[in-house]
Amino acid sequence: MTSETKGIAQLTTAMVLSGTLGVFVVESGASPFNVVFFRVLFGALALGAYVTARGWLRDHGFTPRTLGLAVLGGVFIVFNWVFLFQSYENTSISVATVVYHTQPFYVVLLGALLFRERLTAARVGWIAVAFAGLILVSGVTPADFASGGTYVLGIGQALLAALLYGLSTLVTKRITGVRPHLIALVQVLVGIPLLLPFADFGAMSGTGWDWGWLAGLGLVHTGVMYVLMYAAYAQLPTSKIAVLAFVYPAVAMVADWAVYGHHIGPVQALGVPLIVAASLKVTLARPAAAAPAAGTAARTPEAASRTATPAACEA
Repeated sequence: MTSETKGIAQLTTAMVLSGTLGVFVVESGASPFNVVFFRVLFGALALGAYVTARGWLRDHGFTPRTLGLAVLGGVFIVFNWVFLFQSYENTSISVATVVYHTQPFYVVLLGALLFRERLTAARVGWIAVAFAGLILVSGVTPADFASGGTYVLGIGQALLAALLYGLSTLVTKRITGVRPHLIALVQVLVGIPLLLPFADFGAMSGTGWDWGWLAGLGLVHTGVMYVLMYAAYAQLPTSKIAVLAFVYPAVAMVADWAVYGHHIGPVQALGVPLIVAASLKVTLARPAAAAPAAGTAARTPEAASRTATPAACEA
């Protein structure tokens, strides 16, 4: 097996795992704050064990500045997960995931706004195409506003999650000389004290399958998935990473249909290829010299905005 073939297998596996994340969240039966709290708790245990076993805690490479950036990126990532999981409740896994996949466009727009990164007319055009697709995918009608706006709120939560993800990417891409596994570890560790005041431990009594789903989110969807993604990024060209990233929303939509019977309608489906095409165009057009976003990607700068979960991806 060649290095590239191995990387394809690793990233495909990671994206398939990411696509099942929504099912684990819903099946846990816990509130979004509780889900994220236990995800970061179990995720910190998994990533901490891995980096310790690899001996990476020695000569970690952090400086006070880069550690502060990693912590700030962690704040954005943690609340990004909270809003995404809330969106699952108010819309569906399928709709929330596709809307959330507008992350790359926020990275470009925020980079231009905050750091004066170059924004070409072509990128603006593709971003407009993506948001046209977003309008179709959302499927929002006047009746949704008249019925209390829960569905509209869910769309907004997915968009806010994507925005927070974009902010995390822009912050962590300023970190150099630190392994992405260590940055991810800092980010999940930040979530433990950050979410502790919001966690409702009284609602978590019992030792049934609910705990299994929560443990899976931390051990599998954070620990195993991150390790696979970072290993793959080091072996794959940007073009393959960009294409394979769309395994995540595809699997999420199939899982949502297979487990819960949810699916997007014909008109909504028209928006999916618009978002996919625009995302590929915008992502692959990024300057090759850009610094890597270590919080959610590994060696390539473009990879930083394409995972569900830094971790995501991530989600």
